Amino acid sequence: MTTRQHKVQSGPGQAAAAAKIFAANDRINQTLMEELDPAVWNAKPPGGVRTIAAIFTHMHNVRTKWIRLNAPHLKVPAQLDRAKCTAKQARAGLARSAEGCAEMLAEALGGEGRIKEFLRDGFARPWPVGPEMLSYMMAHEAHHRGQVCMIAHQLGYKLPNRVTSELWNWEKLLKDRGPSLQS
Repeated sequence: MTTRQHKVQSGPGQAAAAAKIFAANDRINQTLMEELDPAVWNAKPPGGVRTIAAIFTHMHNVRTKWIRLNAPHLKVPAQLDRAKCTAKQARAGLARSAEGCAEMLAEALGGEGRIKEFLRDGFARPWPVGPEMLSYMMAHEAHHRGQVCMIAHQLGYKLPNRVTSELWNWEKLLKDRGPSLQS
């Protein structure tokens, strides 16, 4: 079996769309944190897995790594301490790291050439700059949001249907983030 690489051209329109999509992605994280019962933030989940606090701080800390590795010329937000981080601190940290990631994506996909490759981690092989960056970043965060929802449920806090519907309302999320992707 052979795999084919599809080359997708980058440019200003794609750069703006990627930044907008990542901002909408962060809005989902913020909505989830706003709606979580404060009692579940540091509660020990069954199975010895990370707490919800540790998951959100991990998400922020990974974002800071992406910025540091791929766009060291940008201001890299401070990392968060998963053992001491409050929900308020995590929300503020994630907002800052989302801005940095959106700026990094806009530069990478804008065709200016300052960011030439995407490093997911220090040990990973770099990828050429392209929409795969955004896909990887979004998949990472969606995975952890799923963990948070499951842990909250296991701890006896089921998110209201109104909230879970908001987490999937991309039309509204993108509309709230400015011009449409087609513009």
